[in-house]
Amino acid sequence: MNVTRLAAVDAAQAARVLSEVRDATLAGQRARIAPRPVIEQSWGRMLRSGVDPERDFRSGLLPEEEVRRRREESPLRHVMPVLREGLLSVADVAHHIMVVADAEGRVLWREGSSQVLRKADGLGFELGADWREDVVGTNGVGTPAVVRRPVQVFASEHFVRSHGTWTCSGAPITDPRDGRLIGVVDVSGPLETMHPATLAWVDSVAKLAEARLRELHLASLERLRAVAAPVLARLDGRALVVDRDGWTAAVTGMPYVRRVALPKSLRPGRRWLAALGPCAVEPMAGGWLLRAAEEPQSAPATRIVLDLTRPARRSMTVTATAGSWSHELSPRHAELLYLLTEHRSGRGASGLADDLFGDPSRTVTVRAEMSRIRRYLGDLLQHRPYRLCEDVEVEVLTPDDLRDLLPQSTAPGVARRRVVSGEA
Repeated sequence: MNVTRLAAVDAAQAARVLSEVRDATLAGQRARIAPRPVIEQSWGRMLRSGVDPERDFRSGLLPEEEVRRRREESPLRHVMPVLREGLLSVADVAHHIMVVADAEGRVLWREGSSQVLRKADGLGFELGADWREDVVGTNGVGTPAVVRRPVQVFASEHFVRSHGTWTCSGAPITDPRDGRLIGVVDVSGPLETMHPATLAWVDSVAKLAEARLRELHLASLERLRAVAAPVLARLDGRALVVDRDGWTAAVTGMPYVRRVALPKSLRPGRRWLAALGPCAVEPMAGGWLLRAAEEPQSAPATRIVLDLTRPARRSMTVTATAGSWSHELSPRHAELLYLLTEHRSGRGASGLADDLFGDPSRTVTVRAEMSRIRRYLGDLLQHRPYRLCEDVEVEVLTPDDLRDLLPQSTAPGVARRRVVSGEA
């Protein structure tokens, strides 16, 4: 029986079936219908992290001033008109609300049907509330943030029993510049208002929001390029101007580099960057001028730390004699770098394709992604076969329970590692 199809016909009957499925699964019994994989995996994470399915836990709300501060600093503020236009009018008529949360799961905007807003208050689904998955259980805000894809959570698919009268359809919104999660947009309401098409609708509007962010970024680069052009025209040697996130606006004396990995706290002065080696860093309005030193110098990095402990935010830190820098990783790059740490002697493109997709023929995709990784790792990533530099110390930080390793990943190489841990 397909619960999604059943829900489209009779929401009440679907809710009863899912309640039986939930009770049996959480009791360790075999349910007559298996939970959907994304829900079953989320329930497993909740049980391992100690979330109580019978307790409606609510952390403290953020003060109004903090909500306002986060709104002002969030890139999501630029796409609220897109989200409102795409979702709010229909949501209101359909007795739903639109909820927009930041990357930490804090509700920053909440609009829609006044009647449904009052019901949401009863669930603690309020402005400033914390709806991370490991705080309130499986839900349409926290779960999409963990798995990094759209998720609909219907009735008793919610881990906490008191949420079983509710339905949520949430989609992550990522920064198109670097794939970093910046928030989740969710359409929620009473279970009888649920429709299977809601998830596709929410996901489409989330993609429109990401497209708007991409347009804004390109416009900002054009403005920086206009400032940079006359500056670079007066310089000799290799130099480029990048924005605060390392995206290149203009270049002279060297091949075009799309993006340069910058330290989180870059300061003016002489610095070492993976893409350029030693260089002089000078501030510009909206970015940095990077002037490469002419003398060659090998990368002085000595240690790489791959941090995979946080499901929604993976990072890599490189420690060198000239300092250290960090880079937040996209889900795909986190998978690839983890696989390389599992194969320190090297892994060819076909092997990595098999690890990622279960299809060794998909080497074009692998090579493209490895080329992107090399833009910020430089010579620390070697090829033929692909491998991390042998004389660099590598440390991998993973969750305490490896079944929670890269939960968004469907890569066979990662899944095998989770299974081995589960059997141990």
